[in-house]
Amino acid sequence: MLVHPILAKLESLRLHGMLVALTEQMKMPDIDRLGFEERLGLLVDRELTVRQDRSFKTRLRKAALRQSACVEDVDFRHPRSLDRSLFMKLADCRWIKDHQNVLIIGPTGVGKTYLGCALAHKACLHGYSAQYVRLPRLLQDIAIGKGDGRYAKLLKALGKTDLLVLDDFGLKKLTRDQSDDLLEIVEDRHNLRSTLITSQLSLEHWHEVIADPTLADAILDRLIHTAHRIILDGDSMRKKKGLT
Repeated sequence: MLVHPILAKLESLRLHGMLVALTEQMKMPDIDRLGFEERLGLLVDRELTVRQDRSFKTRLRKAALRQSACVEDVDFRHPRSLDRSLFMKLADCRWIKDHQNVLIIGPTGVGKTYLGCALAHKACLHGYSAQYVRLPRLLQDIAIGKGDGRYAKLLKALGKTDLLVLDDFGLKKLTRDQSDDLLEIVEDRHNLRSTLITSQLSLEHWHEVIADPTLADAILDRLIHTAHRIILDGDSMRKKKGLT
């Protein structure tokens, strides 16, 4: 049998994993020892691996994580009160499947953003979609979207994302419009998707940064009651690494 037409057909069908695997098999001197089913199984396994890897890279690109982070590289030695058992439990992504939230709270420089990005990276590995955004910039983009017609599209996209990472909550007090927008975001996601929030502000002061007490009650009720809390302290890790 001529093999080259088969390779051409695999290429045209975009079965690139099978194409590479078949090419490799052709170079193996003892490949004929394997039966048809075994060789076919190897081809299918390679195609599946290639597709899964491609899908993961696409999810990771769309997540736009601020830092290149992964759970395996998290520093548990730095004194910042990071609960290793809790964090590794979150790394299994069950909380995303259960539509729960995560709050990472601590002073500047203790690695809140890195931890959030590491969990988002793990979510992408597990097949979930993720998106990272700094909350101040998101609220600014939403305000612009109201004027250029993108508002509904933005909210719909945020509502469909399995894991939304909102970095830097509470840097300054939200306006009434920003509080309304944040409520729309968390309402669309409540019990349907997972949200991860990082903040320098201790949880008891979150209520104060939301413009209206009624809106604050509604927003925090949807975020906090189904949330795992990672509370950090200690000196900035940037000092340890010699960063400014």
